Amino acid sequence: MFTENPLTPHIGAEIGGIDLKSGIPADLAQSLRDALARHQVLFFRNQHLDIEQQKTLTQIFGPLHQSSYVEALEGEPYVIRVLKEADEAGGTFGGNWHTDFSFLESPPAGSVLSAVEVPSVGGDTLWVSQAAAWDHLAADLRELLLGRDALHVGKPYGQKWAPSAETRSGASMKMLRGDPNADAEQRHPAVLQHPVTRRRMLFLNPTYVSRLDGMSEQESQPVLDRIQAHATSPEFCCRFRWTPGTVAIWDNMATQHFAVNDYFDHRRLMYRTTFSGPKPVDLAAARHAATGPDALTS
Repeated sequence: MFTENPLTPHIGAEIGGIDLKSGIPADLAQSLRDALARHQVLFFRNQHLDIEQQKTLTQIFGPLHQSSYVEALEGEPYVIRVLKEADEAGGTFGGNWHTDFSFLESPPAGSVLSAVEVPSVGGDTLWVSQAAAWDHLAADLRELLLGRDALHVGKPYGQKWAPSAETRSGASMKMLRGDPNADAEQRHPAVLQHPVTRRRMLFLNPTYVSRLDGMSEQESQPVLDRIQAHATSPEFCCRFRWTPGTVAIWDNMATQHFAVNDYFDHRRLMYRTTFSGPKPVDLAAARHAATGPDALTS
């Protein structure tokens, strides 16, 4: 049986005693799904998966999910090469707090990221628990969010909120930009409930959320800013230093993440696959008061 070594009290665990290349029987697959539900992001050192092995691992968590906005690896429609060359300026892929593609009707349920080449220092990734953020959220914000939708738009890929050229990912990451369809608002519940742990989780992020339902963008922004400042508190975060061969698996509905852009003059290469799961609307938290530690208080 594998070992689980939590990285923080709220999120992240390093898994030991397992070789992901040697096959994953049904009982082990279920144990890994249970571990992901508890820890929200899992890390495995010294795996060095090839593409087929990574896809096999991904599928124990859900069907493979194909991105419509990031160019896939040639001949591998479900695989994204996450690359920044040493001489590339500008931003890095995922270099803002976000939940992957939350502006889609069916965002990916989670992702698998396999490190091939990483800087000796820098290039870390941060994840933050949106279940822990909900547990410690102020009562007035809980009351505001429960039963309310948030409106998500594909800001980096549309026209209205297109990022400046100097903040975009470099030429190694080819993305669809300027798509007017990405500016269409997509409703998702602002608070979800995990199907396994039954914990409530915030489902908001500054990269894609434009406003709260029933409020204008101007009315929403100070509220969203207050929530985001709380939701990314260091107490709810883990920061992970990559090594070649490391694999990370995260729950996209329960976390936000941030790729740190501090490895100038160094190459960083990873491969990412994603898996599908329930739509956010199918995970909406009930409006009535919960029982247990995350119950709504007045």
